[in-house]
Amino acid sequence: MNRHVILFFLVAFVGLSCVRMSKDELPNIIIINIDDMGWKDVAYMGSTYYETPRIDELANQGMQFSNGYAASANCAPSRACLLTGKWTPRHGIYTVGTSERGRSKHRKLIPVENTTTLSRSHRIIPRVLQQKGYVTCHAGKWHLSDNPLEYGFDINIGGGHNGHPGSYYPPYKNVNITGKNNQYLTDLIMERTIAFADTVRQPFFLYYAPYAVHTPIQPVKSLSAKYEDKAASGGQNNAAYATMIENVDRNIGLLTAKLKEKNLYDNTLLIFTSDNGGLYGVTEQHPLRAGKGSYYEGGIRVPFFFIWKDHIKADTKSDVPVTNLDIYPTLLKVAGIDGGDVLDGANLLPILKGDVTEMERPLFWHFPVYLQAYNVRNNENRDTLFRTRPGSAVRKGKWKLHYYFENNEFELFNLDNDIGEKNNVAQQEPAKAEEMLLLLKNWWKRTEAPIPRELNPEYDDAK
Repeated sequence: MNRHVILFFLVAFVGLSCVRMSKDELPNIIIINIDDMGWKDVAYMGSTYYETPRIDELANQGMQFSNGYAASANCAPSRACLLTGKWTPRHGIYTVGTSERGRSKHRKLIPVENTTTLSRSHRIIPRVLQQKGYVTCHAGKWHLSDNPLEYGFDINIGGGHNGHPGSYYPPYKNVNITGKNNQYLTDLIMERTIAFADTVRQPFFLYYAPYAVHTPIQPVKSLSAKYEDKAASGGQNNAAYATMIENVDRNIGLLTAKLKEKNLYDNTLLIFTSDNGGLYGVTEQHPLRAGKGSYYEGGIRVPFFFIWKDHIKADTKSDVPVTNLDIYPTLLKVAGIDGGDVLDGANLLPILKGDVTEMERPLFWHFPVYLQAYNVRNNENRDTLFRTRPGSAVRKGKWKLHYYFENNEFELFNLDNDIGEKNNVAQQEPAKAEEMLLLLKNWWKRTEAPIPRELNPEYDDAK
């Protein structure tokens, strides 16, 4: 085992295994999980087109991770991974809706059947915190069942099985919430969230997951003028989308202002991330390749930071690769809760507190299904028809390997000098490719990951 890994877990065990806190000492916990916000859709990560001053200010108050990942490249599986702390093979949610996305004649294999509702046998984050005495609130997009109240939330603000609203303007169609006048959905959900913060007792857990910036791309009219003539930058030029990002930013500012007003902010651990990369064609993440739905970096690398006053040093940065799977085990330690379920992430407190600066371990992604391309004429996918064909990926250190089940093909990239994944070096680095492939094969066996092997009789090789 790598010495950095040994040191990491030694610090985690010795320093934190005996944490016991009274209810009065427990911190409040907020997870902000934006929908479809790309790695470079915020100014602090380098965007010069989108304006996110409140998010940028927050990011500078804690630790930013430049190599922050979602555990899946699209909405429902990523959210299932975050809340269960488990890789996709352990909960079976691989995509949204059916696994047979795209035209049948283009699919060589019969994909693995997808699960669309998270099993209640999983003890997700709000459930374990609720049992510790936390008041738990879900606000925004849920997407994992009809009712988040059945999974450990005391309060639900606008969450259902739907993956996006029918409209951001009333009537919101498939979102079960009623606003006033012409109130934008993101504003309404934050209004209700602030009402929760205004009256809640401590400790509380808030899972704030706004529907924005997911489609439909509908502008916030009061913000449109400032972006209509703004110069494009780095593939980012969608004025309507920019208003949605600024609106999310503004609402986050309202939430943090309320927390400070109620003297709640200083005793709050706040985690900011996104469920997957930005939607290519609406926004781009250069130098990262592709976007939502792809397992190239643009589809899975996301903005990611942690804030906790007097526990996490302000204005710190880490290039350690982390994933939203790490949130669950980290929160267990923060709340002094003994583990029970098998969790696939790592407790990040040693890194957040500055006790450890390195952690080398493999990160895995498994997608044994199909996801069609949005635009076959404009994308950065491996082929024009699909954002992802059935496959898996693994990253360890600077190396990342993509494996494709249709033809048992793979690609190897050195992310240190090719963050855009343009140069497949599998032939130049056969030993490293074999090493990474062995990691994947052992992981498939360990997790009993389903592998699609049955040929599709409707497949037309001639297309």
